[in-house]
Amino acid sequence: MDELDDTDKQLLRLLGEDSEITIKELATRVNLSHTPVFERVKKLKSNGYIKKYIALIDAEKLNYGLIVFVNIKLKQHDKFIGNEFVSDILRLQEVVECYNISGDFDFLLKVYAKDMKHYQDFVFNKLGSVTSIGSTHSTFVMCENKNTFNINF
Repeated sequence: MDELDDTDKQLLRLLGEDSEITIKELATRVNLSHTPVFERVKKLKSNGYIKKYIALIDAEKLNYGLIVFVNIKLKQHDKFIGNEFVSDILRLQEVVECYNISGDFDFLLKVYAKDMKHYQDFVFNKLGSVTSIGSTHSTFVMCENKNTFNINF
């Protein structure tokens, strides 16, 4: 599956909007019968275009309303330090996303916390125990204006 046609792209957009949409509804929306739509979705999955289906949880309803983006500078740049950092970060439940970035910082973390006290405890007791970190910079989210995984292509 080297090239996606317009129907494949439309299926991906529809699934990106609602992963619970039925094959029947997808078929209706793309003007095909059930079987070809089922086969196309199956192929999109097997070729890695669809990684997995997830439920977007409302963190605020679970009392995790504080979102923080944390910029990380490592102490030094080498393969061991970078791998150690990633391994340590994967164990921290408050970290929901981690990106290796370019620019002034090495990594960007998205962190959910219950409140400022919880975040402070996270920084001192969990993030502070990650020995490969040289420095951090926290940016607190005041309002989430857009949150989607749907890509317009």
